Amino acid sequence: MQLNSLSDADLWSLIVGDNYRAFTVLFERYWLRLFRTAQRYIDSEAACEEVLHDLFLNLWNRRKFLVIINIEHYLKASIRYQVYSYQKKTRKSFISYSENIEEKNDLVIYNQGSEKIHSGELERQLESYLNVLPVRCRQIFLLSRRDYLSNEEIAKMLKISKRSVENQITIALKHLRFNLKEIMILLILLGYAY
Repeated sequence: MQLNSLSDADLWSLIVGDNYRAFTVLFERYWLRLFRTAQRYIDSEAACEEVLHDLFLNLWNRRKFLVIINIEHYLKASIRYQVYSYQKKTRKSFISYSENIEEKNDLVIYNQGSEKIHSGELERQLESYLNVLPVRCRQIFLLSRRDYLSNEEIAKMLKISKRSVENQITIALKHLRFNLKEIMILLILLGYAY
C-alpha cells in the first residue's frame, strides 16, 4: 500500500492503529508548513524544531484518545498552542537599571521589618490552626495548597476518592475561615490591615 497517496483521514486511522510509517508520512507532509508557522513567532530554528517535535510527540502519545476530524486544522491549532506555550515558558521579565538612583524622586523608602514580623506571626498562627486539624485533613490541605497538587493527584497518591479529597479540603477551609476571622478583626483594630 502506498501511504503517500492516502488522505489525512486514512493516515490518521492507521496512526490510531499504531502504524508508525503512516505517522512518518503525516509528519513529512506537514512538517515544513508547521515549521514555517512557528518561525513567524520564534526566531530560533532550534526552538522551532523543539516546538514541532513536542507537537508530534504529543500527537503520537495521545493518538488513542484524540478524535480528530480534520488533521490539518488540528495541526495548525496545535502549533499555535505549542508556540504560545514556548513563549510563555521562555518569557523574561524586563528590568531597567538606573545609574543615578538618587535622582529618582518617586521612590518610597520604608522599613519592612515590622511587616515581616507580622507576616511571620500570621504564618505561625496559621500553622497552629492547621495543627488542630485531623492528620489526614491537614495532609490533604497541605498537598493542595502548598504543593499545588490537583484533587485527582491527591486522590491517586493517597488512594482515596476525589470526593473525599474535596470534603477534607472543605473542612480545612471552613476551620481556617472561622479562626482567621478573629485574627483579621484584631489586625483591623490594631491598624495592620490595609
